[in-house]
Amino acid sequence: MTTEEKKQALDEIAKKIAATKGGPLAMPGINPVPGEGNPDAKIILIGEAPGFNENIQMRPFVGQSGKLMRKNLVACGFSEGEVYITNIVKFRPPENRDPTPAEIAFFQPFLDEQISIIGPEYIVTLGRFSMYKFLGENISIGRIHGIPAQIDWQGKKITIFPMFHPAAALRAGGVMRQFESDFKKLTSLINGSKTATMEPQIELVQKNDVKQLELI
Repeated sequence: MTTEEKKQALDEIAKKIAATKGGPLAMPGINPVPGEGNPDAKIILIGEAPGFNENIQMRPFVGQSGKLMRKNLVACGFSEGEVYITNIVKFRPPENRDPTPAEIAFFQPFLDEQISIIGPEYIVTLGRFSMYKFLGENISIGRIHGIPAQIDWQGKKITIFPMFHPAAALRAGGVMRQFESDFKKLTSLINGSKTATMEPQIELVQKNDVKQLELI
């Protein structure tokens, strides 16, 4: 696809997301937050679900945790205009609670289509729920954050880079230091330095249609 074709395709997905009126999350005052960014992005950042500010502005990661994420993104040399930012769930859960399996499953086709259209080289998962989608649920984000893994996505190799959610970094100084350090590791990885390794005793469980998980 050309850049314009990708943009049009992403716009169509956004319309389909809006047409669901929230699906299992439907309620008065809820707004769609499909995602934003470069349709040719090399990097997609995927969080869990929109929050209060995201629901109002209809944009992902614009609250305090979003500002932290965007600040680190720019500090590490990435322009916001060259990445794509979204969530696994496209509407705000009540009181910012964790998304349920049913909600994640409902919005999965939209996210999968976004990934397929953009065709990124890297996916940065922010928080455990987006990490689970690609690397399985039998692992701890505390053990594998900042460690890249390569998957086969519809015939294309994509590097998954798991990170803590920025909201967790705002709640704990130790997590903040790890969060900032992981962004620096991501920069090194994308610039060609593949120094991070996975602890061999960690078993990564494949999920959905993701096949052939292969550690870097």
